[in-house]
Amino acid sequence: MQNKNNSTAKVAERAVLIGLKTKDVTESEVNEYLDELAFLIETAGAIPEKRFTQKLDVPNTRTFVGTGKLDEIKQYIEENEIDLACFDDELTPSQLRNIEREFNIKILDRTNLILDIFALRAQTAIAKTQVELAQYQYLLPRLTRMWTHLERQKGGIGMRGPGETEIETDRRIIRDKITRLKEQLEKIDKQKQLQRKNREQMIRVALVGYTNVGKSTIMNLISKSDVFAENKLFATLDTTVRKVVIDNLPFLLSDTVGFIRKLPHNLVESFKSTLDEVREADILLHIVDISHSSFEDQINTVTTTLSEIDKTEKPTYLIFNKIDSFSYIKKDEDDLTPKTRENFSLDDLKETWMAKSNNHCVFISAKERMNYDTFKAMLYEKVKEIHEKRYPHNQFLY
Repeated sequence: MQNKNNSTAKVAERAVLIGLKTKDVTESEVNEYLDELAFLIETAGAIPEKRFTQKLDVPNTRTFVGTGKLDEIKQYIEENEIDLACFDDELTPSQLRNIEREFNIKILDRTNLILDIFALRAQTAIAKTQVELAQYQYLLPRLTRMWTHLERQKGGIGMRGPGETEIETDRRIIRDKITRLKEQLEKIDKQKQLQRKNREQMIRVALVGYTNVGKSTIMNLISKSDVFAENKLFATLDTTVRKVVIDNLPFLLSDTVGFIRKLPHNLVESFKSTLDEVREADILLHIVDISHSSFEDQINTVTTTLSEIDKTEKPTYLIFNKIDSFSYIKKDEDDLTPKTRENFSLDDLKETWMAKSNNHCVFISAKERMNYDTFKAMLYEKVKEIHEKRYPHNQFLY
């Protein structure tokens, strides 16, 4: 039996989070962004210890935050033996170097953190190749980081993926690796295209949405499969495709990687072959976590990202999930103040979104199977409509 005193259990790194209140970001928004950053940090395996915010019109070009705030953060780091500092926006290479020089610990920005989580989550060869490409593209302009050669040996958050030795940090070698990875992805993409071509006769439905809204749970429910699902960001990286049959009507259902605010552009580019499932789908089911306080912002993030991925118009239906977790602050009957998002009831939101949406929207709880039959019937009707138009002579299926 192993001696507890000699345990080799890894101690979680402790992190401080830093965000800015700018002319474009309100105090409530920066707090919400830092909530999400804290969730990202936890997903990566660290402990968010403290948050620092500062009000600036624009980020400081040299150190992101001002000199006084920088000193305050530095003092806290030294007094509390913090392992890493994570910034909620992407830092320039010069900002990264300057801050590292001041703090003398690992510095991550939001992009690097997301890339690190993707490296942690990647399971298949294609996902690993896609993440590695995005990491090298991020790394290329940041080769002079002061902690590179020492900290790469220690591991930890921000250290997963491509290693950096003095030889490998040569820009020419990194560019050669990027070229080879792109060639690998092109080959994989051609193979994927052949696979999709073999399936093209069937109607295709894709689940899309913000990360951690319950897409994989819905996938498991509809397809009666066992796709990995947990309460962490980016639980699913690889697109999963399942054949589903509802009342003799077959179609293909795919579960795609979740989106997030400030999703790194390199990552979107790298995952193009994965996101082709979105481009080539006949129907998109946009899954929304209605219990989240900023679900409308998440809807906008997903809608914007989808428009960047696919310019074509296709049927998209809002599926409001997690109604079992929905809560609100009920107003007193004598309260004459205007109704706000905080005291909207679920019925209020249903009326609002049923009226606002041009397409049908459904309110469900995949976890508790609430309103599942309604959702299933709606999905059947939408697939059937396309099937009847595409295969007018095969209506005997219904």
